[in-house]
This record gives sequence, structure tokens and C-alpha cells, in this order.
Amino acid sequence: MKIVIIGSGLAGLSAGYRLCKSNEVIVFEKDPDIGGMAASYCLEHSEKKYFIERYYHHIFRSDSELLALIRELGLEKQMLWLEAKNAYFVDGKNYPMNTPLEILHFSPLSILDLVKLGLLVFRIRLIKDTAPYDQIKAKDWILDTAGKSVYENFFAPLMKSKFGDNAENVSAAWLIGRVKIRSDRGKEGEKLGYMRGGFNSLIEALAGEITANGGEIQTTKEVTEIVIKGNSVQGVVVGGDFIACDAVISTVEPMALDAITGGKLGALHNSLQNIRYQGTACALIGLDRKLMEDGNYWLNIKADVPFGALIEHTNYLPFEDYGEHLVYVTSYFQDEKSALWTQKEEQVIDSYLRGLEKMFPGFSREEVHWTKLYRRIDTAPVYEQGYLKNVLPFAAGPSGLYLAGMFSSTNYPERSMNGSVKAGFESAELLIQEKGN
Repeated sequence: MKIVIIGSGLAGLSAGYRLCKSNEVIVFEKDPDIGGMAASYCLEHSEKKYFIERYYHHIFRSDSELLALIRELGLEKQMLWLEAKNAYFVDGKNYPMNTPLEILHFSPLSILDLVKLGLLVFRIRLIKDTAPYDQIKAKDWILDTAGKSVYENFFAPLMKSKFGDNAENVSAAWLIGRVKIRSDRGKEGEKLGYMRGGFNSLIEALAGEITANGGEIQTTKEVTEIVIKGNSVQGVVVGGDFIACDAVISTVEPMALDAITGGKLGALHNSLQNIRYQGTACALIGLDRKLMEDGNYWLNIKADVPFGALIEHTNYLPFEDYGEHLVYVTSYFQDEKSALWTQKEEQVIDSYLRGLEKMFPGFSREEVHWTKLYRRIDTAPVYEQGYLKNVLPFAAGPSGLYLAGMFSSTNYPERSMNGSVKAGFESAELLIQEKGN
């Protein structure tokens, strides 16, 4: 059976990995590099060559399918579980947020508010099914559960930096999913997983398995049409050429899928139009010295700067692996009119550096070795109130068309690398069930 997979992110490569041993698999990737949102830069400093992700990534202990895949590929020796220190920057001050005692010293909240925050987190941990919270706005649920001060002084800035103007429309289901995935902490705080050498090893191992079993991965090849006739997939059009196939697994974002299927997905058309994605402008900066001298890995920010979070990679991974200090500066944007999308790369980088100068008076641009900026308009769904009804099925309707990606049920109510691996596996397994082989 000949199977075309559109997109070489984790969902697409995981599906290809599951299918390549018994089928003819072709993966088409529109970008020059494979990996999608998990793609990496290859950099060199002081004659040390290394890979680092374009967007920051890590693994949670609950990511069972991803961890099993890493073991299956013989990469488990690269796994590290390291302390990841977090803080919240508010009104010019860093507040550590790793242990219950540290959180009790978060002075923007009163003792009563901190108790309410703790009770809210405890309540979230007890929630098994997030579906009933899909129709409730996160803002309303926080206000009802913990009060105005907890919302305005703790959650609102975080949600604003994550979802911009859509922050007040995000569902309580997303909030619950987000808190649950980040609240697996011991007395010493949170430990996160990472692959020494970067997740490029995982991407290359998956791609290697596909090609070793006779599959193809073609980059700079954009699928412009999925040809559907008689409610059945006939093939795809790539670079003006028709390529016949028995099945297609698409991992492209919903509106792009609607375009390349010509609106032929019937009942799914509305869902494809209703799932809104947001963009990300993620800068990676190489530095002479630490930016966050207190050892923080992740810094959420409530300040008048053009970014919502700082992630100092080398406050998490050993500096020796890279030979220089690495910091991500990241912000989300909601539409193509955003300055983060329309401005030239050097303008965005300049605005980020000005923000760093404002937050860290001791920071100097002379300490910057280099900067990289990677941005996409379609990096993540916006989990709005009522999002659940738009979650896309693995089978799209027409015979032979399957879907996997951040829009899949495995990535609801919060996306993750694990969710994308699961989506790829589930789409592949359904294809095998329905098509045989």
C-alpha cells in the first residue's frame, strides 16, 4: 500500500515509523528541514558543534508514549531528568515558584489569596474529566473559584502572554490541562526530561527508520492538493505533479487542510474553519554569560516588554554541552497583522534585546554572540471555550484520508510532544485497521 504523509513533524514521522515496514511511505515536507515544531538549529561555537531546538522542548514523566518510543529507538541513554527552576517576574522582581514555601512568598498575592490559589491547584489535581469545563471560560472559572485578585495578579498576565487578545476566551479545560501537566512536583520542585544532544536525535532516528525500510522523505515539497473523487482519496499534487496513492495522512493545520482538500470534507468544513491557530516568534540568543544568575530555567513575565517568557536552556542543561549560554525569548501573536510577524527579523530581535535591557540592567548587547529568530503563523491552536466540539477525528470522512496533529484529541486540552506522537500512532493504526496491511 502506498501512503503519503504530509508534514515531517513528530506526528507525521511517528505515523511513518509505524507504517514503513509493511507499506510504501512517502513523507512530503514543505520546509527545507524535517521536524516541524521540533526542528533544530545546527550551531557551532568554539569549534563545538551542537543541535538545539528552534522552539524550546522538554518531556514530562507522564509522556509514556514518547518515552516508550525513545526506548524503542535505542535512545534512552540520552535521557536526562533535571531540575528546572521556575520564577515569575512581576513589577521588576523575580519570585521563585518551585516549592510551596517559595510560592508562599509571592507578595503580589495576600496570604488569603495564596490559600485560594493552593486550593484551586489542589482541586485541579482531583479533576479526571476536563470535558465539562470546555464550555466554561477559564477567566470565569478562576473568578468563581479563587476570586478577582488571584485572577488579575496571577493568572491574567500568564494567559495574556500566552493567548493575547484571545486570553479571555480560553476554556477552563485548557487551564486545567495546563496546570495538571505542570504540577507534578516534589519537595525540590519540578524535574523535566530532555535528550542530551537535543531532540534532533529523535527526529533523525525516526527519519532513519523510515528511509531504512524503503520510505522516502522529500523536503521543500509542498502538497497543494489532496485529490478526492467519489469520496475516496486518489492521490496528491506536489509541485504541479499528481502522485497516486492509496491513503494520505495529513498533519497540516486545519485551515491549510481545508484549502488543499478544496472544501470537500463536508461536515468537517466548519470545524476546520473554527479552529484558530496562533503564531510564535521565538528567538534564540547565544551569550557570553548567564542572563539569569539565580539559575532560573523558565521565567514567566508580567512587565512592559514584547515577550511573555524567557527560557535559559543552559540553566537547565550543562553549559559544557554547548560552550556558551543559550536563552530563548518568546512571544505568541494572534494574526498576520502583528508586528512580530510583519517586521523584519532584525527589528523583532532589536525589540527583544531592548526588553532584556529593561529587565536586566546589567545586560549588554556586547555579550551577545549571535541571534536566531524562528517564527510561524500556525504554531498552536487557541483552546477557546467550546473548542472540544471542533477537535478533528483521525478519519476525515473520505476513504483513505487520515488526520494527525496538534488538532487531534491526543493534544486536548493541552498540546505536547507526547500528544503528537500519540496522534501519529493512532492515525497509523486506524489506517491499518481500515485499509489492511
